[in-house]
Amino acid sequence: MRTLFFILALALGAMPGFSQELPLKKEAVFQEGEVLSYKLRYGFITAAEATIKVTNSDLKFDNKPTYKLTVDAQTSGTFDVFYKIRDHYDSYIDKTDLTPYFYQENIREASYKRQDKARFNQDGRKVVSNRGTFTTPTTQTFDLVSAYYFARSLDLTKIKVGDKFKLNYFLGDEISALEVEYVGKETVKCKLGNIRCLKFSPSIKPGRIFKKDSRLYLWVTDDGNRVPVKAQVEILVGAVTMELKSADGLKYALAKE
Repeated sequence: MRTLFFILALALGAMPGFSQELPLKKEAVFQEGEVLSYKLRYGFITAAEATIKVTNSDLKFDNKPTYKLTVDAQTSGTFDVFYKIRDHYDSYIDKTDLTPYFYQENIREASYKRQDKARFNQDGRKVVSNRGTFTTPTTQTFDLVSAYYFARSLDLTKIKVGDKFKLNYFLGDEISALEVEYVGKETVKCKLGNIRCLKFSPSIKPGRIFKKDSRLYLWVTDDGNRVPVKAQVEILVGAVTMELKSADGLKYALAKE
């Protein structure tokens, strides 16, 4: 459950990237006060829920103003009885280039507990955490939360079906790259209506959870917000889906049909 939630969470932050600097829009697609809520379903059962929000931060890093990004995730229903999850994540990002300065997580999953912190030095290409110091391949490396918001603000004007890109991220005790393929456009029916979306397929590795031929798909609104609406993947038994429940404080109108 924990591994699957992390992979789907990363997928929601996985959008096109490049080996060099990633091209951003002139302005961020999100704003202070945005609150998004998601639910994670195993088949027809809601297994977990997550809330993601943007607030203005009083903290400055390198004398630069920041946004505070917060994620709270917890299991629900029957899953909460057998394997309780209460996870909290914070990421402080630059208001202009949207890269992270500082990341912390408080993990409580059944009897397992962990607290991690990481300081990002983008110009120095390194991440310093309580688990050690790590060298990054570019001046744009992200945690899971900042990746989610940065990716939404990428300039996708030149993207074509079949294009594949990479996004660098720090998780636990290593720097990794996630490859993402652009699949095309589709309309997705969700609680908020029928939404025009861009469809992507982030890479996954088969193992204890995923089938050998499993593919993870991600649908993102085809509008100014670039809000992830849905993520879905087949597992060894059944399928898991993450869906958008509510979206408040959006900067632009949703691409509804």
